[in-house]
Amino acid sequence: MTSGTTSTEQIAGTAGVLVPDTRLAREATELIRDTTSELIYHHSRRVYFFGSLQGRRRDLGFDPELLYIGAMFHDVGLNEEFRTGGRRFEVDSADEARRFLRSYDVPEDSVRRVWTAIALHTTPGIPEHMEPEVALVTAGVEYDVLGIGYADLPADDREAVVALHPRPDFKRRILAAFTDGIRPRPETTFGNVKADVLQHYVPGFRRGDFVRTIQDSPWAE
Repeated sequence: MTSGTTSTEQIAGTAGVLVPDTRLAREATELIRDTTSELIYHHSRRVYFFGSLQGRRRDLGFDPELLYIGAMFHDVGLNEEFRTGGRRFEVDSADEARRFLRSYDVPEDSVRRVWTAIALHTTPGIPEHMEPEVALVTAGVEYDVLGIGYADLPADDREAVVALHPRPDFKRRILAAFTDGIRPRPETTFGNVKADVLQHYVPGFRRGDFVRTIQDSPWAE
């Protein structure tokens, strides 16, 4: 969707990642800043920068604007207003991004890419084989949250991103945000990595068991 965009928001280092200087990106920034916590806002911005840096390292051609929207919306579904809906927070996040993009008459193929990128960002092993924007939202999340590929990026680039968007006490705070966001809908963690969060932080949580689900199904043996 974008090409040759410029912005004064540039990180130091050899990569020179730019935030797309478009109305869509600016208004997404304002929306996420206004509707999420400072923790999620800074995390989402880092996901964009780290995803972009990983994209360049992997020599992937990607649309910076679509990657930016995917990164900025990927954790919106953790907000309090979504916690009683009974759906995976990733789907709530993806649907909010889709609503936002459609309000700007963004082409449906671009909307689909962003929706998929967000919906799959906690499902390891699949996004890396899809479109670059899908792969790189997950790559940015995995870099910032899990440290996957930590040594792949130059220390100067990594430090520049963190200087722009600090991560004080991030490990504890992001785990608390995950817990708060999914505690009211524990059934949505079946088969995804967020079950580990509730296992650690919610007393009495019992994770879904795939084998037991098969054995207890109504089908006659």
